[in-house]
Amino acid sequence: MARPDKAAAVAELTDEFRSSNGAVLTEYRGLTVAQLKQLRVSLGDDVNYAVVKNTLTKIAAKDAGVDSFDSLLEGPSAIAFIKGDPVVAAKGLRDFAKANPLLVIKGGVLDGKALGSDEITKLADLESREVLLAKLAGAMKAAPQQAVSLFAAPLSQAARLFAALQDKLPAAGADTAAPVQDAVAEVQDTVEAPAEASTEETAAADS
Repeated sequence: MARPDKAAAVAELTDEFRSSNGAVLTEYRGLTVAQLKQLRVSLGDDVNYAVVKNTLTKIAAKDAGVDSFDSLLEGPSAIAFIKGDPVVAAKGLRDFAKANPLLVIKGGVLDGKALGSDEITKLADLESREVLLAKLAGAMKAAPQQAVSLFAAPLSQAARLFAALQDKLPAAGADTAAPVQDAVAEVQDTVEAPAEASTEETAAADS
């Protein structure tokens, strides 16, 4: 690849990293062109699944501030750049990998946070953001202001909130309003606590 072409490829990959909510690195050794096409179709319009060159991707990832892929970029690599719901994308990759074991999920990044392959699998086990928001909206009619921060939460934080809420939401058809209000308050405290602790530690260090 000529130098101008390499520069253009790096710039395109850098833009993909920066404009995506998340990215999942995979190895596709042994998959056919037809299977890769099937995977792209199954992931939908909110995911750009692109075969990449490892050396150029390392440069692009570094330029975009992503350093969690360096040690994983070996062998035939392709990245799912996620523009929409990361849970939906994770489900699509997991399900395809189950049916086609030659697809290996190696790791990822979500809102700047590095994810291991096991964490991506856990993400795939969640209900989609849309489904959980719909449940919360229906359950929290008496306290709509409590839901605002959840609806606007960054995807990585929302994933943790939703994982906890799935354990706390009562079974479908139960009276959910009061339990969900309590669950939201508890989950929000657990998410916000690290930030508060960090602030206290910083103040202590300054004194």
